[in-house]
Amino acid sequence: MIYLNGHGADGFIKFRDFEELTSVELAYALQTMYEDNRYHEVFLIADSCRSASMYEWITSPNVLASSSSLTSENSYSYELDYDLGVFVNDRFSYYTTKFLNKEVEGFNTSKSLQDFLDSCSFDKCKSTIGVLTDLYPKDLRKVRVTDFFGSARIVKHLTEEITLDDNFWRTPETF
Repeated sequence: MIYLNGHGADGFIKFRDFEELTSVELAYALQTMYEDNRYHEVFLIADSCRSASMYEWITSPNVLASSSSLTSENSYSYELDYDLGVFVNDRFSYYTTKFLNKEVEGFNTSKSLQDFLDSCSFDKCKSTIGVLTDLYPKDLRKVRVTDFFGSARIVKHLTEEITLDDNFWRTPETF
């Protein structure tokens, strides 16, 4: 999973007013990663104004992309810290965290990526969540949200092996 958060405009995102990443650079990085066999699947989330523009140049396979706003929209802040006089959270980040804390408690959740994408409606986020599924062949209703946001693996130590119970290894088709 790649999560980008910053200030955005058409075709770029800016981090802390110092560094900038363009949509072409991002697409090139993903293409290079694909060619070097560096990923199986990628879930890219861009959280900024006009953030859907960040995935317009991506053509690499097995990439699912989402954004906190469409290319023509702004993305909005949520929580104001009155002592500092600045906003300290974005609406999309706030509702993403709220969804993950409430719905994905533990690794055995049946919540899907579609549930995640539906968790920040226009009424809540004040912008339209963008989604690029053309490059991602799976049905988002059948992909567990924990495939990208959290997981547990068999951990092998030098002296012992730890395994999880059978319920953890359910396939997406079983829920």
